[in-house]
Amino acid sequence: MAGASAGRLMAVSDLHVVHAENRRLLEEQIVPGSPGDWLLVAGDVSETASEVEWALGLLRDRFAQVVWTPGNHDLWTPADDPVQLRGEQRYRYLVEMCRRLGVLTPEDPYPVWQGPGGPVVVAPLFTHYDYSFRDPALTKEQSLAAAHASGVVCTDEFLLHPDPYPDMDGWCRARVAATAARLDAVDPALGTVLVNHYPLVREPTDVLWYPQFAQWCGTTLTADWHLRYRAAAVVYGHLHIPRTTYHDGVRFDEVSIGYPRERRRRGLPRGVLRDVLRPRGDGA
Repeated sequence: MAGASAGRLMAVSDLHVVHAENRRLLEEQIVPGSPGDWLLVAGDVSETASEVEWALGLLRDRFAQVVWTPGNHDLWTPADDPVQLRGEQRYRYLVEMCRRLGVLTPEDPYPVWQGPGGPVVVAPLFTHYDYSFRDPALTKEQSLAAAHASGVVCTDEFLLHPDPYPDMDGWCRARVAATAARLDAVDPALGTVLVNHYPLVREPTDVLWYPQFAQWCGTTLTADWHLRYRAAAVVYGHLHIPRTTYHDGVRFDEVSIGYPRERRRRGLPRGVLRDVLRPRGDGA
């Protein structure tokens, strides 16, 4: 699907279709504006494999191309999911599911968007997190202990498993190394759109209501990737704080739908989907 297109490169994340309101939003509102539109899905589709498959299949039927990268919820192993794979095996299961659907993943060749704003390489990333977005005065163990003492603990600690790696840090390091090697091989004449569930830089987490949650939100190992890999735009989710910020002149779009209770408070600014390559100043 890398041919010329008159459509737009659109993005969304954190669909969380386990919630009935979000499921209806997906069914009724997440539609292309033209037949050439692509959709970037930056993780957290749902919490069971069957719901992820349903949602991505529906989107693939609507959009010219769908590109997915996993969020932490997608990789959970809840007790009520018939698919009880954990960690890397669960991720690989979802990758194969996406391939059957015709959805591109971080394991597939990066496509080139040739439409308005292109050509750019669209790179879905899975870099995970390593607790390095924490108070620098604390060790990882101290930071986690403080979070548990405060009662602000990501559910990942109970439902997301690093198997076969000994810990999340190890899985993160492996993912960062493998991803960097692939990005290093991208044609240096082309810019990129980097799509990751987590922010590639720490600054977006500075506005979190509970700062201790930041340690589950990314890795400092990716802090220069928007410059190193010539990003025209960076797309992420996870924080449920939809907004646009600029870092070193590069636009970062947080494109979360989030939970129904959050939307009832703040609504959906700029509509449900974000146009990733819109001109600067246009809705930014």
